[in-house]
Amino acid sequence: MCGRFSLTSSRGDLRDFFSGLDLDDFPARYNIAPTQPILVVIAGEGREQGSNLPDRRAVLVRWGLTPGWVKDPKDFPLLINARSETAIGKASFRAAMRHRRVLIPASGFYEWHRPSKESGERPQAYWIRPRQGGVIAFAGLMETWSSADGSEVDTGAILTTSANSGISAIHDRMPVVIRPEDFSRWLDCKTQEPRDVADLMQPVQDDFFEAVPVSDKVNKVANMGPDLQQPVVIEKPLRAPEKQKPEDGQLSFF
Repeated sequence: MCGRFSLTSSRGDLRDFFSGLDLDDFPARYNIAPTQPILVVIAGEGREQGSNLPDRRAVLVRWGLTPGWVKDPKDFPLLINARSETAIGKASFRAAMRHRRVLIPASGFYEWHRPSKESGERPQAYWIRPRQGGVIAFAGLMETWSSADGSEVDTGAILTTSANSGISAIHDRMPVVIRPEDFSRWLDCKTQEPRDVADLMQPVQDDFFEAVPVSDKVNKVANMGPDLQQPVVIEKPLRAPEKQKPEDGQLSFF
C-alpha cells in the first residue's frame, strides 16, 4: 500500500509536467499523511471543443476517500488506497472509477519493510523515488461527500498494483504510476470506461524507482523536514516479505 508520500517539486516543474497546469504556490511537503489535504489534478472543461478553459485543473482533497452514499464517515474506514485489480467491482470505488479518475502529483513515496515477528528485527523505512528525479503522477480516485447540513468534502485515494521486482523485497504493493503520454486517456471519464484504461494500471518498469533506506523519523506525522529523506546505513540486505492481502484501502498506522 502507500501510506505516506512526498511532494517537493516546484510550481514551475508541476506546471510543465502537467502541460500548463495553473496552480498557486505551495510549500514543499516531505511527509504527507492520511486525512491531510493532497493536491490532485482533474480534467478541466477545456476538453470540450471550442472552449478556452484549461484542459486540467488542480484541486485539494482530503486523503481518505469517502463514498457519497456513506451516512457518517466516523463509522466508515479511511480508504487511502484502492486495489486497481478490484476497484471497479467494489461499491466504495465503482462510481469514482467510472466518473472521477484523477492524477496525484508526487516526488516519491515511503514504504516499510516489515520482517516477521519471529526475526525480532525492526521495520525499516524506505524513501522510494524515481531514479531520474522529477515529478511523478499516481493514479487516483476522487469522491465528494455531502453531509446532512449540505457541506461538502472532496476526498481521494491512491490506486495500487502489485509491486515490481525492484520494490517487492520491501512490500508487495506499490502505487500505480501514470505516464504523461497517458494523462489525457486516464482523466477522460466521458469516453474511456474503466476497462479502456485497465492497461494503464500496471506496475511501472523494474528500474523506474530506487529505494533509499531512511530513519524512522518518518513514522511520526509531526516530522516534516527534508532530513526525513537522508539515507541511513542498514546492516542486512532486503528479503522478500510474506504475502499480504489487506482489505481495500484499509489504513495502516505507522
